[in-house]
Amino acid sequence: MDSGLTLTQAQSLVDEWIRTYGVRYFSPLTNMAILTEEVGEVARLMARTYGDQSFKASDEANTLSDELTDVLWVLLCIANQTGVNLEEAFHRNLEKKTSRDRDRHRDNPKLHCDTD
Repeated sequence: MDSGLTLTQAQSLVDEWIRTYGVRYFSPLTNMAILTEEVGEVARLMARTYGDQSFKASDEANTLSDELTDVLWVLLCIANQTGVNLEEAFHRNLEKKTSRDRDRHRDNPKLHCDTD
């Protein structure tokens, strides 16, 4: 049984939650600021988990899955309030990238050597 969630279903769930518990969407500009904040939290966690920075006690309760989901939540909110169907947009974007970059990355020698 497939328990996957489509982007369309996710957008509907967020919309239902906002209308039930959130009263209304924040303005698009406010949501853009919140998105920036949430991406910053992902960056902070990545720097501590995979980079050279050490964790502070206040960072240790945060998980990458939770922080990435916060980013996704705000993206879904912005899509809902601006009329973007993310599922359709994702498929168009995938087609664009495939057409444009079909051989670009395979032909990039920088991607075929270990430099880490």
